[in-house]
Parts: sequence; structure tokens; C-alpha cells
Amino acid sequence: MVLGKRLRQLREQAGVSFEEAARAIEVTPLTVRRIEKAEVGLRIPYVRELLRAYGVAAAEIDDFLALAREANRPGWWYKFRDVLPEWFRAYVSLESEASVIRLYEPHYVPGLLQTYDYATALMRVGFPNESEEEIARRVDLRLRRQDLLAKPDAPAVWAIVDETVLRRPVGGAGVMRAQIDRLAEVCSMPKVRIQVMRFSVGAHPGAYGPFHHFRFGFSELPDIVYTENLAGSVYYDRPEDVVAYLEVLDRMSVQAEPVARTREILGELRKEL
Repeated sequence: MVLGKRLRQLREQAGVSFEEAARAIEVTPLTVRRIEKAEVGLRIPYVRELLRAYGVAAAEIDDFLALAREANRPGWWYKFRDVLPEWFRAYVSLESEASVIRLYEPHYVPGLLQTYDYATALMRVGFPNESEEEIARRVDLRLRRQDLLAKPDAPAVWAIVDETVLRRPVGGAGVMRAQIDRLAEVCSMPKVRIQVMRFSVGAHPGAYGPFHHFRFGFSELPDIVYTENLAGSVYYDRPEDVVAYLEVLDRMSVQAEPVARTREILGELRKEL
């Protein structure tokens, strides 16, 4: 998806029409559109010729093709495709490749930081008609995503969570105590930063819903912002859209409690439980 959008940007910057791009690889203009929308796989010969037609330097072409080959390989989550919605597959891919993940969660603990019991309780509520086996598969997928936090090249994760997240009872007091303990534990990870947005702050710029921002270690990949709703998800990559979300995150990081106070806040809430 990301590489397809990058191909579109390169084509537009070069002033090449769909028809001209199609002639370069001897296909229809519709095929070029489908490549840019990630509706078909990235055939390496097509990508190479398109990049040449767009005037991209040879070294950059090699880097782009390496990313394209990687994108064509099934990810580790492929075996979970039976419980992974189509609209969420791109998210798991982006999360796995990101170098920085910034997010705001007003409702629940972020998936990367959830315990098994907390995640199970959420899945039972979100998928009331599924069997215990299907629920377990969904939880396994969520916990498998957390493996990236232990990687040598783990992404920097900066989460701002609303105080509601820590006070909303999910699975009972025991589950919440264990979840708060887990949050306190991950606070010691060098690349994990958690801030709490207190009720006392009142209205703030991110109060309308959760969103996640991804940044990557490759110049070819633009920043992506992800939002979701009951019917699916939306991915933003236009610079003006991404900047708008980043500005909100920056303002919220100032309004939220300092990172140094997170452990103290978690301890206070745990005592209440």
C-alpha cells in the first residue's frame, strides 16, 4: 500500500500520465491505477520500468526494488489471516516496519501493551458470537504483535492514554491490577514512553477518538496515520493530514502528565483496585 502510493507520487512529480506509464510497461492505464492502489502485487519488472520512466536514480531504484520484494513476501501474520480483517492487515504490516509509533488511546490499553487476560476480555466483548477457539486466535495474534518490543531494532513507542483507559474495568479488578502492573513494567523499557491524560485537563485536541502515527526508517516510506471505526479504518499519508495529527500529538504531550509521573499514577490507581 505504501509503496503503491509512493509510485503515484513519483509519477505525479515526473509529470507522467497514466497512459504514458502504461505504455512504459505495456499494460492498460487501469493496471497502473491498480498498482498504485495496492490492488495487485508489485511485479518487479513493472516497478523497475516505471521507476526508470519517472527518472528515478539507479541507486534509488535498487532500494525501492528491495522494499518491493520485501512487500511481496507474506508477513508473519499470514497464518492468522482467518481472524485478521482485511482492513487491519495493513496496520499490522506498518506496525512491524515502523521505527517510531506515536498514538493516542482514549478507551483501552494499546494492543501492544495489553496482557493476555485483558485482551481476552476485550475480544469477548468485541466478538460475542465467536467461539473460544476463535477468541484465542485473535488474542494470540495480538500478543504476537508485542514481540516487536523485544527486538534489537524495536520501534520507539510513545503512547498517550486517557485516564479513562486506566479506570474502565475490563475483566474485573484482578485483570486490571495485572494490566496496570504490565504498564508499569513496560515503562522501564528504553524505547517505551507512556503519558496519562488526566480528567482534570478537560477538553483537549485529540478527544474525538484514537489514532496512531507511524514513521519509518526508509526515506521511500512516508509517515502514515491510522484511524478506525466500527466499519473499518482510514490511512492518511498526505503530508498536510499527517502534520495535522502530529501537531495534535505534540500539544497533547504537553497537556498530559509528564512521563516521569506515569509510574506514580499507575501505583495510585492500583491501590484503588
